[in-house]
Amino acid sequence: MTRLTLALDVMGGDFGPAVTVPAALQALSDNPQLHLLLVGSPDAITPLLARADFEQRARLQIIEAESVVASDMRPSQALRRSHGTSMRIALELVKEGRAQACVSAGNTGALMGLAKLLLKPLDGILRPALMSVLPHQRQGKTVVLDLGANVACDATMLAQFAIMGAVMAEDVLEIERPRVALLNIGEEQSKGLDSIRDAAAILKTLPALNFIGYLEANELLTGKTDVLVCDGFVGNVTLKTMEGVVRMFLSLLKTQREGKKQSWWLIFLKKWLQKRLLRRFSHLNPDQYNGACLLGLRGTVIKSHGAANQRAFTVAIEQAVQAVQRQVPQRIAARLKSVYPDGVEPRIGDDAKSGG
Repeated sequence: MTRLTLALDVMGGDFGPAVTVPAALQALSDNPQLHLLLVGSPDAITPLLARADFEQRARLQIIEAESVVASDMRPSQALRRSHGTSMRIALELVKEGRAQACVSAGNTGALMGLAKLLLKPLDGILRPALMSVLPHQRQGKTVVLDLGANVACDATMLAQFAIMGAVMAEDVLEIERPRVALLNIGEEQSKGLDSIRDAAAILKTLPALNFIGYLEANELLTGKTDVLVCDGFVGNVTLKTMEGVVRMFLSLLKTQREGKKQSWWLIFLKKWLQKRLLRRFSHLNPDQYNGACLLGLRGTVIKSHGAANQRAFTVAIEQAVQAVQRQVPQRIAARLKSVYPDGVEPRIGDDAKSGG
């Protein structure tokens, strides 16, 4: 692929253009094949391009947007008032074929609703799911979904998430026959909600899927599974709890708290140990895996954390590049056809609520 064009909703997120525009310039510097459409207010964007060189300016274009989807706006309200917003225009650029993917740090529920409306789910998919790739302690990665797109999920939706996650693990992470597990409150077959147990029953009937059963939340970072499936409410709470703990841990490692005077060798030993631990666990820093892919659509959409800093938003752009290059929607569509040759009939769950 020689030319790759992404549409960025630069107005979304807690910090807007102050973070997204410098991140866009960094992404252009890192990838010479990348072209970016910066969707938002020209008055807010243009001053932040002062440091861009001629070559970078040649690979970006400002697309004007009249307004922004508020972070606290309800999804149904956002859909009605979305015309002219930076989020909707960025998605329309994908729909029209002017961009191959959209990246936004804006309102999750609104992004989910607009993406489903404009780009449409793949045939048979009940609801798209937010997926992220998280590092684990064995120096590998685990695909986790749903992370907040669907607060409530039925068994069919969970099974579809498992199939989509397996495609990501195989075709993006290059894991042969990835292990798939359902997040549950215990590993016993009798544990959990009806939807989880019913999803397990479905997954056991799919020979193409390497379903290994249930996994508890305390094993999320252990590397015991390659794909971990849950509903959006549980996934979002689990992810944010994990991120908070990791940030606190890394912060404690960086903090110097000297009490009474200590000998030079003890101070040296503590600093040496801190550096070793920081190197060992730096890959767990949430900024290094920002960017959740909205799987199950006919196009590629990446949701960045609203509070993402410049480095984190650059990572989200890199996630979009990788998803486009690996043709994730096309691969998921092909897998669904092989697993469900007669199509997937929507059942309950199509009215599941969107998360935030």
